[in-house]
Amino acid sequence: MFFLWPQYLWLMLALPLLPAAYLWLLRRRGKAAMRYSSLATVRAAAAGRSWRKHVPPALMLLACALLLLAAARPMARVPLPWVRSSIMLAMDVSLSMRVTDVKPTRLAAAQDAAKLFLRDLPREIEVGLVTFAGSSQVVQAATLDRESLVTAIDGFQMQMGTAVGNAIVLCLAELFPDHGIDVGEMTFGNKARGRSLDDRAKPPPKQITPVAPGSYNSAAIILLSDGRRTTGVDTLAAAKMAADRGVRIYAVGLGTVAGVAATMEGMPIYLQLDEPTLREVARMTGGEYHYAGTAEKLRSVYENLGTRVQVQTRETEVSGLLALLAALAALTAALLSVLWFGRIG
Repeated sequence: MFFLWPQYLWLMLALPLLPAAYLWLLRRRGKAAMRYSSLATVRAAAAGRSWRKHVPPALMLLACALLLLAAARPMARVPLPWVRSSIMLAMDVSLSMRVTDVKPTRLAAAQDAAKLFLRDLPREIEVGLVTFAGSSQVVQAATLDRESLVTAIDGFQMQMGTAVGNAIVLCLAELFPDHGIDVGEMTFGNKARGRSLDDRAKPPPKQITPVAPGSYNSAAIILLSDGRRTTGVDTLAAAKMAADRGVRIYAVGLGTVAGVAATMEGMPIYLQLDEPTLREVARMTGGEYHYAGTAEKLRSVYENLGTRVQVQTRETEVSGLLALLAALAALTAALLSVLWFGRIG
């Protein structure tokens, strides 16, 4: 997609004038040459029919046109390298993650896929880790240290419950520490609670102006869950907070969609993956939803996400590129003019 700022559209009216001016100059030179009668004039006229004499002027006209276009500050949607600085991994560690429908278990498959994702991600991108079950916690703040992240992933401890919304809110609190986001207040209300004298008072919640979903280019959240929310902040309310801040959420659904499975001990777990909610979370925030029913599929999803989050299609000004092309066209015109005619002009 390519478009111009409206206030610069008048510059485009000058483009048709360039070839018209060149044709006028050719006709004027032709009339001047007819005033002289000599062998040199005839030879020059014969040589003037050569296509070469039009190439340097055509390149100069192209250079002028490109400069006019560059002056109009055109914008284009082009794929550019990822400029985000942080990715937050939010991973489900509820008891249902020990189910073996994804081999060897859902948790082991998720751990292996996450470590593979970290291995292939560019080293200059910071990654943070949040786990959630009945509650959520920051296992590792955003860091470039891949070894500490792998250690944290290997040390997951499973718990009861599934607080998907809490995980999203906690990721946002990590990404925007100055916004005063408090998961505890959102979960239990803002009733006065005792706190240690060593705890610093948190700033009041910051009033933000909502931005376009997916427009924040400094962070993203990858959310993995195998069930529906059973406690904590409403998932879609948390997704709305992310959407208002422009943060994309890439949701990954893991496990059994039908909802019935068994643990290693043979005790039934009635589990149903809440795909509609996860899809809506991805849609609201401008992200994507992926279902991973097997360990191989989960690994491929993470590989795919690793590729997608590195390059994004964004609107950017291309004036510099057009100016470079104009300079190359003008330089080529000058070189050809010297090579063919021994002069510039």
